[in-house]
Amino acid sequence: MSFTEVLRGLSPEMPVLIAGPTASGKSALALEIAQDQGGVIVNADASQVYECWRVITARPSAEEEAAAPHLLYGHITATQPYSTGHWLREVADILKTGQRVIITGGTGLYFKALTEGLADIPATPEEVRHQADGMDLDQLLAGIDVQTAAGIDTANRARVQRAWEVQQATGRGLAHWQAQTGAPLLPAAQARCIVFDVERDWLNARIARRFDQMIAQGALEEVRRVAPAYDPALPAHRAIGVPELMAHLEGDLTLDQARERAVIATRQFAKRQRTWMRSKMADWHRVTPQ
Repeated sequence: MSFTEVLRGLSPEMPVLIAGPTASGKSALALEIAQDQGGVIVNADASQVYECWRVITARPSAEEEAAAPHLLYGHITATQPYSTGHWLREVADILKTGQRVIITGGTGLYFKALTEGLADIPATPEEVRHQADGMDLDQLLAGIDVQTAAGIDTANRARVQRAWEVQQATGRGLAHWQAQTGAPLLPAAQARCIVFDVERDWLNARIARRFDQMIAQGALEEVRRVAPAYDPALPAHRAIGVPELMAHLEGDLTLDQARERAVIATRQFAKRQRTWMRSKMADWHRVTPQ
């Protein structure tokens, strides 16, 4: 399905959900829909919520944000806790206004929580989170139950750490809490659900070009501004490209080496996204960019 076909069959009143791997063109489709039919574009990307990053996370440009209403972009400080639950509560407030939403991003758990519901898990104590921050991935994995481990991306540190924190704080695995999930805020049947299904080599080439564009647009300068307050334990400061460019600024990598590592990390992340979305969003409308 092409962009033109998406627009042709789309009701101007219906909410739209647009998921896909990084660099696949989701934001362009969201903007096209908003300009053609109206609606507010809502971010569903866990890295694009942070105010310190625009270029390195490929947030919409100031010009794009001026072309249509955008919400939940760059509105959280790097030190502010932010989870799927925080995001879902903010989306609930937006839905209460009656605006037609066009929700787009690459964070699959946001869409899963939105369309399937979110477990009401008790808050994690600060001391548990600090303990987890000091552990490596293997240690965290060893501390979660088998059922939970089978249901998460075990290569994604943030997801594994969250599961470990829940296990430690509540004595029950994340899978247990997810089984208690309540009613969804926006069931998939009440929205037009679109997922980008892209070919690997096509996407890998786009990822490399986009990182070069980021450098040209000031990504290194953006990271340099944050360097005095850099804390690798913060989720905001673990955004792909940030650790690599920070290592360059600290003299540990050349810029070419940092670029290569960031591109590889992005491609690996995109592969995990594509796998997850093909499994969890099998019944969504598939779009293949032209």
